[in-house]
Amino acid sequence: MKALITGASSGIGKDMAIYLSEKGYDLILVARRKNKLEDLKKQLKTKVEIISLDVSSTPNCIKLYDKVKKENINILINNAGFGMFGDFSETDLDKELDMIDTNIKAVHILTKLFLKDFIEKDDGFILNVASTAGFFSGPLMSTYYASKNYVLKLTEAINEELRTKYSNVYIGALCPGPVNTEFNKVAKVNFTLKALESDYVAKYAIDKMLKRKMIIIPGLSNKLLISFSKFLPIRVLLKMTYKIQKKKEV
Repeated sequence: MKALITGASSGIGKDMAIYLSEKGYDLILVARRKNKLEDLKKQLKTKVEIISLDVSSTPNCIKLYDKVKKENINILINNAGFGMFGDFSETDLDKELDMIDTNIKAVHILTKLFLKDFIEKDDGFILNVASTAGFFSGPLMSTYYASKNYVLKLTEAINEELRTKYSNVYIGALCPGPVNTEFNKVAKVNFTLKALESDYVAKYAIDKMLKRKMIIIPGLSNKLLISFSKFLPIRVLLKMTYKIQKKKEV
């Protein structure tokens, strides 16, 4: 059994690697920071291959797939991603485009390439890391929220395509709320809601994935928030989201 995880050097990706290794999976771990991957490799019990690579580059995504496509990979976890805070008219365009490349294009490319192989052998799991943000519009983090909407809706659509074909291939989306990771430092925000621990989210996600749950939402408060939001007008949701986001400002 073998799993490939992008964004594996810290946070949820790192804790997923630890948990999967405990469950007996060999691992291919992908991230930009080679030193972090090497440190993680020393902690793991199973066979680990590390690949230092930036998946925001389309050629790098193709290169990654070509490098590992002959491996017998059972699980693909598209975890790499980041956020950015600020008014859309003022945020840095280059950084936003890098976010789109990482949060959307890399997920799209790797999902498509590995999905074809999984369909051919009628086996495999793909877990795309979205967010509770994927259910909302996100003033002050507009590009990030939009990117997670893309990941969530793409995953849902593919899941239905597979279901109608009676495929044994699984695809699902992990939609966590605030998690104690490096995310808030990179996005330059402070969480105003209580954050879940990364190791809890990682274990919860893997367990639900293996049970073939399509949308995985850790934490009761997150589940209630999403359920409650379905009954509110869009303008009310936008005002609420803006106020929540504004409180995150560093």
